[in-house]
Amino acid sequence: MQGTDYGDPNTAAVMRKELQARLAESATTGKPLKVYCGYDPRRPDLHLGHTITMRKLRQFQELGHDVTFLIGTYTSLIGQPDQDKARDLLSAAQVEENARTYAEQAFKILDRDKTQVRRNAEWLAPLNFGDLIQMASHFTVQQFLARDNFRKRLDAGDPIYLHETFYSLMQAYDAVAQETDVQIGGADQLFNIVVAGRKLQESMGQRPMIAIIVGESLPGTDGVQKMSKSLGNHIPLLATPEDMYGKIMSVPDLAMLAYHKLLLGWGGEQLTQLARNLQTRPKEVKMALAREIVTIFIGEEAAVRGEEHFVTVFVSKDDKAVPDDIPEITVTSDNTSLIDLISQAGLVASKGEGRRLIEQGGIRVDGSTVSGFDHRIRLSAGHSAVIKVGKRKFLRVRRE
Repeated sequence: MQGTDYGDPNTAAVMRKELQARLAESATTGKPLKVYCGYDPRRPDLHLGHTITMRKLRQFQELGHDVTFLIGTYTSLIGQPDQDKARDLLSAAQVEENARTYAEQAFKILDRDKTQVRRNAEWLAPLNFGDLIQMASHFTVQQFLARDNFRKRLDAGDPIYLHETFYSLMQAYDAVAQETDVQIGGADQLFNIVVAGRKLQESMGQRPMIAIIVGESLPGTDGVQKMSKSLGNHIPLLATPEDMYGKIMSVPDLAMLAYHKLLLGWGGEQLTQLARNLQTRPKEVKMALAREIVTIFIGEEAAVRGEEHFVTVFVSKDDKAVPDDIPEITVTSDNTSLIDLISQAGLVASKGEGRRLIEQGGIRVDGSTVSGFDHRIRLSAGHSAVIKVGKRKFLRVRRE
């Protein structure tokens, strides 16, 4: 129960009591608990924030219980409802493509030999409309509208689409289909697990599962908001060593205690000493964390490469230093628009952003700061130029 938070002491007490009883029963009968956590492949990459719940799964594995890593191939078609708007609907093909490497990413934390990997399309796809009516009969509209994400939209007069309410029913049926004893989830899953999941299990003749709600979320690279792919402040598990190392180094100092606590399991005196070190040598603290995280998720040699890249780009006194492995594009013209190049290469989100960076002196070509919006890249055949956008992005342009 360490690190759990239900927002209500009574709920926490109930969960603790039920878990103790279920564990005692397991010890007596020798039958392990069925434990799972679900991950929706709305995008192809899991991120560091997802590993917090994975570590809880790993704890149950090490205690001898049955752990399932559930890939939400059906719940992903809708997506967990947001507070501000409905999520875009995905096709089954998009979801399957996103899910392709999910299990391999999870095995960076979970024991491959002790993990069941399942997709919830296995039991959700065969349901018919009668099944949906039967499940929905156990819930009221008021229960759903009281949820924080729906309530805020309702108060603001923003639309709430009917299909969004299906998400909780679908996730609740995940627990029924697996005869779940314990489900792990973040704070945003409180309603889905504690209300919908437990109630549906009980209504269908099962004992209600125990919810392990991990209360503390990993901050994103902004150091404030929860790490999220939709916010763009996430650090993907499939990131390159250079990108993962660099993004960890970009996290503000104020989030360092949370990163060490949630990703490395530090506590007590370790965190106290860390707070002291952050006052005197914050860069060393971050570099040590970046090395360790890249080592855990990619490997020791990768961590060395990531650090060398970071030192070359950000620490070297030579402001014109260029990493060895930067993306490269080939052009056929001897007179190409700089704004068009960096926009097409994805170094800026829009041409407008490119112009703002030029105005701020944030773009260089071969070490020289660009000053005009109409700057052109002029290259002779066989020659190249290096474009630097901001502090971290590089592009080599080569003329055929």
